[in-house]
Amino acid sequence: MPVPVLVIGNITVGGSGKTPLVAWAATQIAQTGRRPGVVLRGYGGKSKTWPLAVNPDTDPTLAGDEAVLLARRTACPVVAGPDRVAAASLLVEEFGCDFVISDDGLQHYALGRDREIAVLDGDRMLGNRMLLPAGPLRERPGRLSSVDLVVVNAGCEDTSASFRVVANEAVNLHTGERRSLFDFGGEPCHAVAGIGNPERFFATLRAHDLSFDTREFPDHHCFVPEDLAFRDQQPVLMTEKDAVKCERFALPYHWYVPVTARPGPRMDSEFKRLLAELVNGQKTA
Repeated sequence: MPVPVLVIGNITVGGSGKTPLVAWAATQIAQTGRRPGVVLRGYGGKSKTWPLAVNPDTDPTLAGDEAVLLARRTACPVVAGPDRVAAASLLVEEFGCDFVISDDGLQHYALGRDREIAVLDGDRMLGNRMLLPAGPLRERPGRLSSVDLVVVNAGCEDTSASFRVVANEAVNLHTGERRSLFDFGGEPCHAVAGIGNPERFFATLRAHDLSFDTREFPDHHCFVPEDLAFRDQQPVLMTEKDAVKCERFALPYHWYVPVTARPGPRMDSEFKRLLAELVNGQKTA
């Protein structure tokens, strides 16, 4: 690409908190005066034409849930497509982007990159350190030695570049009302999740003293109304990624919990160093 390319991905299967980190990174880059754009595969999307420009109102069945989520959270151009080179070219040529962020894609080597960030889940790390299907790894652990920065979700801030995914409120899918998560503490709830690591979402709710039963689905699950059907009308809490697929049949007691990546001091300084190298034109290490 004729512009800087930053890949934010992982060597493990999903659930590392990568997408909130991409949204945070896009905001940081925009604050430097650059016009960033995001490319991603559009996993689960059924569009007949790729690459696909994604906006906040795009049907997630066409573009994939993460693409629509990022279009809403970043307020910057987002293009989905299995061919990331074609997607990145569209960002540059049609949208005037002068910085490309690739959500995932450490293993998509056709797209040249100037810097790489690998994200690890602080609880699961590398698991049994074995490749798929025997373990969670997409590539061997040694791949981490070649990236520019390894960041750990919920890692120890004293010993690693780390960040946390934080949540404070819930948003009603039907009305847009916002409520503190603590407001749900006095009533039983239901929690549903179709993400890579549902337990992290459930742990977030427990940290706010919520009492709930759980219903898990596969990552990128295509929700139908029956998935959210319970015999009572107690609040149903879900992730923001799941919510983009449930809006069309949302009921007044359906809520989603938006999350934000909050970097620790070391990660913040390391990212600023990396970003300064790129925006100052130092495209190669």
